[in-house]
Amino acid sequence: MPAPQKTPVSLSRLYARPGFLLRRAHQISAAVFEDACKDLGLTPAQFGVLTVLQAHPGLGQSTLARALGFDKVTVLRVLRGLQARGFVARGPAEDNRRNVSVTLTREGERILQQAQKPAERAYRRLMAPLNREQQDQLLELLQLLTGGLEDEARAAFVPPPAPATRQVA
Repeated sequence: MPAPQKTPVSLSRLYARPGFLLRRAHQISAAVFEDACKDLGLTPAQFGVLTVLQAHPGLGQSTLARALGFDKVTVLRVLRGLQARGFVARGPAEDNRRNVSVTLTREGERILQQAQKPAERAYRRLMAPLNREQQDQLLELLQLLTGGLEDEARAAFVPPPAPATRQVA
């Protein structure tokens, strides 16, 4: 039996780079989510779009793209797939007929509700190798990294404003 080969130094350096590890972690995250939601046929991007639209009905496509850090082409591709399945409806925005407004359909609301438990299972599975302190630390470090380098991103990330709350007198 031949002796196991050592990983060349150049590959060791590659495999230890943050970009490589972040991309690999993203691949694993997407696979875990898609496995948990396979019966629903939802991807993480679709779940994200549905979640944002539930919180902000009638959001414009451009604002939706920024709310998820997607470029316009990606959000359009995801929306077309969701629209073909009857989960979203697109039409002219009320305030500017040239803009496109997106809303969840009843079927979109239903599939998003069905996705909540599998999405939570996927989240727990993804974080399972870490203890609670490490989970908190990972999230804090990722927020620090993304927040500190947001200007370097190709697609802007601008969360929509929080929904207005009604003041009861």
